[in-house]
Parts: sequence; structure tokens; C-alpha cells
Amino acid sequence: MRLLTRRKVLAGMAALPLASTAQAALQPYILSTKATVVGFTFDLSGIPQTGSMPIRQADVQIDMHRLQNSQVTVVLDVNMAKTRLPFARMPMLGPSVLDTKTFPTIQFVSTDIQLGADGRISNGARITGELTVRGITRPVTLEANLYRQPGTAANDLNRLSIGLTGTLNRHDFGASGYHDLVGKNVGLNIHAEIIRAT
Repeated sequence: MRLLTRRKVLAGMAALPLASTAQAALQPYILSTKATVVGFTFDLSGIPQTGSMPIRQADVQIDMHRLQNSQVTVVLDVNMAKTRLPFARMPMLGPSVLDTKTFPTIQFVSTDIQLGADGRISNGARITGELTVRGITRPVTLEANLYRQPGTAANDLNRLSIGLTGTLNRHDFGASGYHDLVGKNVGLNIHAEIIRAT
């Protein structure tokens, strides 16, 4: 029994450097708020509408050797959400929809990344994560694209662009107000610029 326990301890100690190496492979990136747009769409009385919501904070860690190990956490500032229709903004932020007084932020935490057919975060890649709206957390999957800036060298990964698109059912998160006027589906169209941290 002592020998078996000792082997387990030695095996665990041997694995420690490997774990450190895996963590070191994650490269932090800083979000460029000026070049980042979090857009959303919805139907109001059957007419498509658009809006935007700023990012309050983001933690982006990319593993260039194993892209599927990358991690993303994003927090949106719901109070600063805007729509093209000024009269629709206050009802959207009110207690029966987003309820910003109680829930001022929306958070997305990635849990799984499936690469596209070419082994990259593009061309069919998907990011699944936990989305928290109004204190309710549900899994969502977004189509993803990660690419270099146009005109840069193949090994220049200092500045990258991320595109995320998807759809969610607002009723799943309790944002069910004005159901007779506003459609249940909300489209997401996110474009973000990230810069490698030095």
C-alpha cells in the first residue's frame, strides 16, 4: 500500500511541470474598446431593429498551439445599451425586459471551442459558453471567426479580429416583457479587435 501511494505522489509531482507549461501557453490579449462593436437585432411589430451594447471588461486568453484551449470572458454594460428607436430604449432596460437596475451586466464565459474544418477558429468554428442575463445562466453557442489584420504577415499575431454571431431566445432568460410587440429571438453580431499583451 505504501509503494502504491508513493507512486501516485511521484506521478502527481511529475505532472506539475506539464500543467505549468499548458498554462503558460495561454497568451493574454487586451480588448480594443474603440474597435469593438457588440450589436444585437430584434423584431418590433414585425420590423427588424438594431442596437448596440458596450463591453465593460474582457479577459481573452489564446493558445496559439492549441486554439481549442483558448478562453474568453466578456462582461457587457447593459445600462449603456442603445437602439435606433429612442422610445424603445427605456422599455428594453425596464424591469420586464433587461431590468438593468437589478442586473446591470450581462456575462459570457466560454466553456468549449470547436475548431473549423481547417483547424482554426474560423470557417465553421463554434464557441460554446455560459451566458448570464438577468441572473439566469444558460448555454449558448456562437459561430466564431478569428483572423489577422489584412496585409499583415502570417506570423504577425499581435493584433487580431474576432467575429461572433448567434441567436438567443430572450424568454429563456426571463426577459419576456412586451411579448405582443417584440419577437422572442435576439440576434448577436459581435466584432472585436484584440491586441497581444506585452
